[in-house]
Amino acid sequence: MASAGAAALARALLAWALVALPLALPQPHGHRKVVEKEASFDTTYADWVDADLLNIYAFNHSVRRNWTEGVRVSVNVLSDHKDLPVLFVVRQKEAVVSFQVPLILRGLYQRKYAYQEVSRTLCQPQTKAEVETQHFYVDVSTLSLNASYQLRVTRVENFVLWTNVRFGFNATAAQPQYFKYEFPEGVDSVIVKVTSAMAFPCSVISIQDILCPVYDLDNNVAFIGMYQTMTKKAAITVQKKDFPSNSFYVVVVVKTEDEACGGALPYYPLSKHASPDEPVDQHNRQKMLEVMVSPAITSEAYVSSVLFCLGIFLSFYVLTLVIACWESCRQQKRKGLLAAMDSPSLDTASLLGHARSIPDSFLGRAPYDSYGYGSFGNGSSSSAEGVTDSMGSAEVSYGYVGERSLENVAGRPRLDSLSSIEEDDYDTLADIDYDKNVIRTKQYLCVADLARKDKRVLRKKYQIYFWNIATIAVFYALPVIQLVITYQTVVNVTGNQDICYYNFLCAHPLGNLSAFNNILSNLGYVLLGLLFLLIILQREINYNRALMRNDAHALECGIPKHFGLFYAMGTALMMEGLLSACYHVCPNYTNFQFDTSFMYMIAGLCMLKLYQKRHPDINASAYSAYACLALVIFFSVVGVVFGKGNTAFWIVFSVIHIVATLLLSTQLYYMGRWKLGEPGGGTAVSGAGGGQRGGTPPGTTSPLPADSGILRRILHVLYTDCIRQCSGPMYVDRMVLLVMGNIINWSLAAYGLIVRPNDFASYLLAIGICNLLLYFAFYIIMKLRSGERIKLIPLLCIVGTSVVWGFALFFFFQGLSTWQKTPAESREHNRDCILLDFFDDHDIWHFLSSIAMFGSFLVLLTLDDDLDCVQRDKIYVF
Repeated sequence: MASAGAAALARALLAWALVALPLALPQPHGHRKVVEKEASFDTTYADWVDADLLNIYAFNHSVRRNWTEGVRVSVNVLSDHKDLPVLFVVRQKEAVVSFQVPLILRGLYQRKYAYQEVSRTLCQPQTKAEVETQHFYVDVSTLSLNASYQLRVTRVENFVLWTNVRFGFNATAAQPQYFKYEFPEGVDSVIVKVTSAMAFPCSVISIQDILCPVYDLDNNVAFIGMYQTMTKKAAITVQKKDFPSNSFYVVVVVKTEDEACGGALPYYPLSKHASPDEPVDQHNRQKMLEVMVSPAITSEAYVSSVLFCLGIFLSFYVLTLVIACWESCRQQKRKGLLAAMDSPSLDTASLLGHARSIPDSFLGRAPYDSYGYGSFGNGSSSSAEGVTDSMGSAEVSYGYVGERSLENVAGRPRLDSLSSIEEDDYDTLADIDYDKNVIRTKQYLCVADLARKDKRVLRKKYQIYFWNIATIAVFYALPVIQLVITYQTVVNVTGNQDICYYNFLCAHPLGNLSAFNNILSNLGYVLLGLLFLLIILQREINYNRALMRNDAHALECGIPKHFGLFYAMGTALMMEGLLSACYHVCPNYTNFQFDTSFMYMIAGLCMLKLYQKRHPDINASAYSAYACLALVIFFSVVGVVFGKGNTAFWIVFSVIHIVATLLLSTQLYYMGRWKLGEPGGGTAVSGAGGGQRGGTPPGTTSPLPADSGILRRILHVLYTDCIRQCSGPMYVDRMVLLVMGNIINWSLAAYGLIVRPNDFASYLLAIGICNLLLYFAFYIIMKLRSGERIKLIPLLCIVGTSVVWGFALFFFFQGLSTWQKTPAESREHNRDCILLDFFDDHDIWHFLSSIAMFGSFLVLLTLDDDLDCVQRDKIYVF
C-alpha cells in the first residue's frame, strides 16, 4: 500500500510540472516579421531592425565568363549596443559570408577591439556560361530592441590587377581589401609587390587561391595561402604551378595591433567602472597602400645565372693550370743552368711549390747572408753564437751550428727515419726542457731554434688539424642540413613567410627552395676551397719528392713545410660555403651560427698558420685550438641569445676578453717558456725587463717559496724587472706587437661594454679579424725589416686580395635583411636584384668574399717562398 501511494504521488507531481513549465518560460513578443526588399547597387539604405524584424535585401547582377567584377558590402551600425550586435548574413550561389557589427577582433593577450564600420568584398563564384545573372541576399537581424544601420553595396572598380600597373587603395582592420590577378600567357611566375609610405598600422599581405570563402580578417588570414607581415614593403613570388586556376587573390589586411611589426602595444584604457572585457574602439585605423604585380625571371635566366657562376670560379682552375704549365716550361728551360750551379737559388717558388731557380748571386744581388734584422746588425752570427753557448752550457750537441754547408746536410741521415718518436716523450725530458728555456728565450731567435723537433712528429701533429675539422664538419653539417630542410618544409606547408628573413625583392625560388640565388652564390666557397686543397696537394707531393731525393733545400732551407693547417683551411672554406648555403635556405634568428661558425674557424686557423711559419715547434695543438674556437662559438650563441641589452653579460664577456688577451700576450712574448710557479720553484721567466731570463736552473733554490701565492710572485717580478733594475723590454718587436694588440682588444672590449651592439656575432667576428689583420701587418713589416723580400706572386695576391676585400665589404654592409628586427621591419631593407636580374648585393658579397678568402690563403701559402733556399739559421723569428 505504501509503494502504491508513493507511485500515485510521483505521477501527480509530474503532471503538475508539465502544466507549470510552459508558464515559466519567457513568451515571445509575437511572430518575427520578415521584410524582403529588392535592392540595387550604389544605393545607401538607412534602416532599422529589432528582435521581431528580419530585413532581407535582394540583389542581382550579371556575371560574364571572361570578366571578373568585384562586389563590396559596406555597413555602418549607428546604435551603440555592444552586447546585442547586428548580424549581417550574405547568401550567395556558392558561399555564405556572415559578420556582426560592432565587429570584435582580438589582439595580443586577448584584447578586444570593436569596429562600427565594416566593409567586406564578396567572393565571386565561377560561371561556365557566357553571361549569367546571379542573385545574392543580405539578411539583417538582431536581438536588440532597436538598431539603426546603413547598408550600401557597390561594384569594385579595378578588382582585377594588371601586369606592371600600380594600383593604390585604403584598408582598415574591419575593411580589408583583396584583388584578383590572372597569369598572362607565357608567364610562369610573378612578384607581387606592396608598398606604403606609412610604416604603421601593421598589415598582412596574403596570396590565396580562387576559393570561397576568402580569409580576409586579422583572425583568419593565416589559415590558407602564403602571407607575410608588412610595414612599408612586402613582396611575394608566386608561381603558376601552385594555382590550378592560373589566378589568385591578393589579400590585404590591417592588423589590430602593431606588435607583430615591431610597434608598441596601444594603451588599454580601463576605468575602475569598466569591465576588463570591454572592447576598445580604435576609431580610424587606416593604411594607404599600393600594389603592383610584375613578371619574375624566366627559366633562361636561371640557366644563364648558373653558367655565369660556374664560369667565374672555374676560370680560377684554368688560371691555376696555366700558371702551373708556365712554371713547368720555365723550369725545363733552366734545367741545364740549374744543373751546372752549386750555389742555392733564391728565386721564388711557384704557386705549386717548385723550389729551384737562379741564385741571387747570378742575378747580381747580394747573397742572403748580408741581410740584417732591422737595427740588430749581425743578428745571424749572434744567433749562431747564442745557440753554441747555450748548447755548450747544457752539454748537448746538435747538428746545426754556425755556417753549415749544404753538402754535409744532404749526407746526414734524417731524424724521421726513426721507427717511433712521440712528441710528448721528447718534451718531458728534464735536460731538453731546460735547454728549451735557454734556446727560446734568446734575444735573437732563428727559425732553426724553433724547428728542432722531428719532422715526422710535427707532420702528424699538424695533420690532426685536418682530420679534426673533417670530423667536425661531418657531425656539424648533417643535423644542419636536416634542420634547414625542416624549416623550408614548414614555410612551404604553412605559407608563413615571416619564418625566414629573405631579400624578398630578389628571392628566386627553385623547386622547394624559396631563395635559390642566395644558395647558388655560395658555390664559390666550395669550388675555391677545393682548388686550394688541390694546390696544397701538389705542393706537398713536390716537397715529399724533394725529401725522397735528400734535397738539401727541402731538408734544411726555408720555412719548415707543414701542410696540415693548409688542408684544414681549405676544408673550412668549403664548409663555410656549405653551411652558408644551409643558412640561406631559411635565414633567421635560430640558425645564424651556421653562417658564422666556420668564419671563426677560418680566422683562427689563419692566425695559427701565420704563427706556425716561424714557430713550428711551439704552435698550439689541434685539440687546444679547436677547444678555444668552440669556446668562441659558445660565447657567440650566448651573446646573441642573452646579450642584447644585458649589462651583466657584457661585463663578464669584457673581463674574459681582457684576461684572455693578457694571458695570450704573455704566452706569445715568452714563446711559452713561462710559469707562475710550481712546487719547489718560482717564476720560470722574469718579466719583460733586463733581468735574468730563462727561468731557475735545475738544482738552484727559488727566491720565493712555492706557497707564497700567485699575486706575490707577480709583484716580485714587477719589482725586480721594473723598479730595481728598470730596463727596456728584451724582445722589442714582440713587445710592440703585443702592446698594439692589447690596445686594440681593450678598445674593442670597451666599445662592446659601452655601446653593446645588437649584432654580437658580427662583433665577435670583428675581434678575430682585427687581430688577424694586426698580426699579418706585423708579419709583413718585420719580414721587410729583416731584409727579406716579397716575390711577385704573393705581392700580386696581396694587392688583388686587398682590392677584392674592399669591394666585398662594401656589398656586405648594404644590409638587405636582418633577423635582429621583426620580419616586417627587415623587409624595409629589401632591394631589387642588381646582377643579371638574379643576384642581389649579398650574393655579390658571397662571390667577392670567396675570391678574397682564396686570395688570402694564397698569400699565406706563398708569402715566404723567397726563403726556400735560405738556411734556417739565417731566417729570423718574429
